[in-house]
Amino acid sequence: MLASEIWHSFYLNILATTWQEWVSFVFQIASVWFARKNNVLVYPTGIIGVLLAAYIYYFVSAPPLYADTILNIYYFAMSIYGWYFWTRKNSNEVSYPISWCNASEIKIGLGLFMFFSVIIYWMLIKLTNSNTPVLDTLVSSTAVTAMWWMAKRKMENWIAWIVSNLIAIPLNFYKGFMLFTLMYVLFLWLAVLGYKAWKIDLESKKSV
Repeated sequence: MLASEIWHSFYLNILATTWQEWVSFVFQIASVWFARKNNVLVYPTGIIGVLLAAYIYYFVSAPPLYADTILNIYYFAMSIYGWYFWTRKNSNEVSYPISWCNASEIKIGLGLFMFFSVIIYWMLIKLTNSNTPVLDTLVSSTAVTAMWWMAKRKMENWIAWIVSNLIAIPLNFYKGFMLFTLMYVLFLWLAVLGYKAWKIDLESKKSV
């Protein structure tokens, strides 16, 4: 496909974008921005964005992106979980400061990825008419791990988000969700910035 054809397709799809996509786009971008800032507002903004995204992936996409729908419902549940833990404090310190995963947390994260990869792929090929089961599975499974690590304020969450976003970009483009394609490009950029910002914050606290 020529660059001019890609741009024309992108332009037409932007014109056809629903209000739900625009609102979801704005709130999800805000959520990642707050995550980069290590601000608890990552969760309330994210909740609005992912609930609308779940609606779009199920009711607007043809065929529906089942794994992405379920994934955004999972985001909603993990946002409640993360919101609770991010606001907990021991004396004057947050219960979960920024840190690297220990060996156990790495194993749990990778275990979540492998478990959900098998389950999601099986569901997609056996129970749905999805025509992108592999990409859908990879986006969802890496994001499951990323969301769990983020709730624990683990540095590795940004690495998992980078991988997930790299896969989500071509998937959403193929499905014709041009605004969401742009959103995942911005997510990728913000994930890189988030990793750098959290690393600086972590190293500064170690030096104190």
